Amino acid sequence: MKIKPLFDRVVIKNVETEEVTKGGIVLPGSAKEKPQMAEVLAVGPGGMVDGKEVTMQVKVGQKVIYSKYAGTEVKLEDKEYILVRQSDILAVVE
Repeated sequence: MKIKPLFDRVVIKNVETEEVTKGGIVLPGSAKEKPQMAEVLAVGPGGMVDGKEVTMQVKVGQKVIYSKYAGTEVKLEDKEYILVRQSDILAVVE
């Protein structure tokens, strides 16, 4: 990966899931809401952020749920990534 997050930032990539209605109709990506589940690709080192010590709680490879309008979308080598603060991550999916 060529993106190295700083401080409490995390690089994530949306997990695409194909949704099927109860009637068996497959919804394409354009008909659905943007997914809020993503995979963690890179994690910053943490440290002092806004005068507070931040310890990173997420790890590379984990699946997480993040805030709907959080982060900055970045396109690198035809792939889309999202940079979010660790505080914008709501939960880890196990």
